[in-house]
Amino acid sequence: MRAIRLHPPGGIERLRLDEVAPPQPRPGQALVRVHAAGITRDELEWPTDRLPAVPSYELSGVVAEDSDGFPAGAEVFALTPFDRDGVAADYALVPVEVLAPKPSSLSHVQAAALPMPGLSAWQALIVHGRLQAGDRVIVTGAHGGVGHLAVQLAHSRGATLVGEGEPCDLLFDTAGGEALAGSAGHAGRIVTIAAETPGAHYFVVEPNHEQLLELARLVDTGDLSPEIDSVFPLAEASAAFARSVARGKHGKVVLQVIDEQTP
Repeated sequence: MRAIRLHPPGGIERLRLDEVAPPQPRPGQALVRVHAAGITRDELEWPTDRLPAVPSYELSGVVAEDSDGFPAGAEVFALTPFDRDGVAADYALVPVEVLAPKPSSLSHVQAAALPMPGLSAWQALIVHGRLQAGDRVIVTGAHGGVGHLAVQLAHSRGATLVGEGEPCDLLFDTAGGEALAGSAGHAGRIVTIAAETPGAHYFVVEPNHEQLLELARLVDTGDLSPEIDSVFPLAEASAAFARSVARGKHGKVVLQVIDEQTP
């Protein structure tokens, strides 16, 4: 099968489209035929000791073989764990516990754009930020990949979005720097994914099946819609990663592994 792999010493110029052996599932794993894979800004720079390695940790696809709770042919999506190979390949092994049924209203490309930013927004606002209906909320980087979903999620939970620098109950920082500095003094609670900052709760997003189910429900009711900046075929992964760090990007960059019409 085909797989994008990052070779030593790393960096976009060391991405290769390789032919590798298909993975063999073990108990607790599902073999997923990947239709689309979302990529994250700067993920090629994350520390790793396992090069060559497959990047991308967000997928939408179809279960290839019967697995616990997921029959062959089931459409699924997931954020996969970061401590193993990613999913920029024809097939990927995914822990069954992190898989969820794909939102029926989304294509595979659209669904692959949801897990990382959607879970980041959910965990920031609801888990760590303890968002309540009626809260006044600031989201820095509100037009970014995570920020635009956080704005929609806050609205769906009955919060009021206010401008940067205004008094608020909860500040969710996705941008850091001046954006955070200009609003931090007016916030009751601060949650950030940008960088560890005094007075703010910093966290790294984690895969979560139950939260994916909630995100999928909000998508299918029209309360949440992931934005896609651009779509690249698997063979153009280098161009896709270059786009992911470009200025002026709006939404997620997605690798389309197979055409939507392919069964």
